[in-house]
Amino acid sequence: MSKAKSRRLQKKLYLGEFAEHGFMLSCKLALADEHAFSTFLDQVIHQVEQRDLVMAGGGDNTQFEAFIWSAHRYGSATVEDIAAVTAWFNSQPQVSELKTSELVDANYGVTSF
Repeated sequence: MSKAKSRRLQKKLYLGEFAEHGFMLSCKLALADEHAFSTFLDQVIHQVEQRDLVMAGGGDNTQFEAFIWSAHRYGSATVEDIAAVTAWFNSQPQVSELKTSELVDANYGVTSF
């Protein structure tokens, strides 16, 4: 039987109340070339940063994948963040087959979908 971890250790390990949550996003793109993808990526970064989030990921002019989470230590993305980012992607005519995950633990629960 495992012993309960102290609050200090939970903080160091990003567990319990200190867990950070984010979400996966993937979509197909219909962009002309890599320059168009670079412009699209700049727009995505702007949208993500406006919500005080960060992301890791990338793609090319045919597809895009990213994991998005809070820019703050011990912060988490929210369901509202998922809705806002999803709405922005859905408003882009070059985006199709958009998929987003539920909130997952950014340090221990990231899986592909």
